[in-house]
Amino acid sequence: MKILIVCSGKPSNPNWNFPYNGKFIYEQAESLKKLGVDYDTYFIEGKGILGYLKNYRNMIKKIDEYTPELVHAHYGLSGLLATFQRQVPVIVTFHGDDINDKKYRIFSLLASLLSTENIFVHKMLAKKIKYIKRPNIIACGVDKNIFFPIDKKVARKKLGLDLEKKYALFTSPFSVYVKNAPLAQASIAKSKYAIELIELTGYSREEVCLLMNAVDFLLITSHSETGPLVAKEALCCHCPIVSVDVGDVKKLTANVEGCYISPSDSDELAKYINRVIEENMRIDGSDKIEKYTMDKVAKRVLKIYQKVLKIKELG
Repeated sequence: MKILIVCSGKPSNPNWNFPYNGKFIYEQAESLKKLGVDYDTYFIEGKGILGYLKNYRNMIKKIDEYTPELVHAHYGLSGLLATFQRQVPVIVTFHGDDINDKKYRIFSLLASLLSTENIFVHKMLAKKIKYIKRPNIIACGVDKNIFFPIDKKVARKKLGLDLEKKYALFTSPFSVYVKNAPLAQASIAKSKYAIELIELTGYSREEVCLLMNAVDFLLITSHSETGPLVAKEALCCHCPIVSVDVGDVKKLTANVEGCYISPSDSDELAKYINRVIEENMRIDGSDKIEKYTMDKVAKRVLKIYQKVLKIKELG
């Protein structure tokens, strides 16, 4: 089975040095490869609908050269571009911002209508575009070969962090509006402990694993989420989580001792932050992410590939 993956990025970079959220695409593709899927990639360069449209001719050239049986596009704009060709069936995975952000929603709606099959990482995304077919809901998977528990002191030494200092990990660059860094920073400031809030930007996946093992807790204050994947990764690393009630975090952390869900209020968040620091424990959340492991996610995606190809064969 030959699949062409279409997504935004830089084709000159062989290591898929994507923004943090894009790492999932590569890890999923590699997991599919282990299941016998041969894949190649077409990276879209440019911004906005006009920037994407400029890639159309080169994408067609790539399809002609590689001759895939399917195109799997990630995010709405990439999916819309992929559906403009009618040579090969298109599957589109919608990840969140492509539907949650109103300025992109219409493009995602069009992509969902023009594509052969769709995958949504959260059921609310399908509802927001009033998807009429039975949606394929496949949440982002986590690779347990990348994210696993490490002794806190060992992780801190590898990262050059102070062994005695208190650290919290934020979920993204501070500049990402939807992640609500001001609330996180205000909550840390109101804690009775001196805590350094680490911005999650510019780190490799291996370094993110070290960070999650090195910090005292992960802090999630987002306005909206479809997961987030970072919560699953933290659970794999036995990292405590303090979060507002957003996305699937409450479900993911239910009955996990050492994780707390708080109102979206800096005073309340500070209380839970204080509690986590005082407890000074690592959690055991591994059982919570078993159904979200990357190998299981890849198997579900493969079934959708097989379904589309079977329909194609039947004409």
